[in-house]
Amino acid sequence: ELYLATDPAYAGRATLPVLWDTRTQRIVSNDIAQVTVQMETEFAAFHRPGSPDLYPAAMRRDIDALAMLIFHTVNNGVYKAGFATTQAGYEEAFDALFTTLDALEERLARRRFLLGTRVTEADVRLFPTLVRFDAVYYLHYKCNLHRLADYPYLWGYARDLYQRPGFGDTTDFVQIK
Repeated sequence: ELYLATDPAYAGRATLPVLWDTRTQRIVSNDIAQVTVQMETEFAAFHRPGSPDLYPAAMRRDIDALAMLIFHTVNNGVYKAGFATTQAGYEEAFDALFTTLDALEERLARRRFLLGTRVTEADVRLFPTLVRFDAVYYLHYKCNLHRLADYPYLWGYARDLYQRPGFGDTTDFVQIK
């Protein structure tokens, strides 16, 4: 409905998330890889006072590099594995997913958050897949080499993020399942 409200002739796939402009009643973006960055940059004037800067200019190169890896091998990787149409495609996505999770586990053994001592856009990007991992992706998408709970640092990190404002209070496990 939102896509058709934006363009009555739209015939493509409807994907989520989208940024919806309530004034113009139009989708302004459905670029899943950039929505969190857009929220940090394009909508900074609307942030609550004291909100953390999740995309600080001095860290953007590192955030972007890690966020793109996470997007392609983890966030999208579970879907590449789950919807693979060939065994080779499944194995490629599966291997990339668990190679990245192993690297993130190793990274989190040395630091509290992905890029150090503060939450960044990279952490925000990883959380939705982690919070769904054991309940959905492990079983239904056959991403079953390890559960998230089998990674001590990723598991603790996900639980830590869940307790922070904006993470757990926006997570609905019933809906996820």
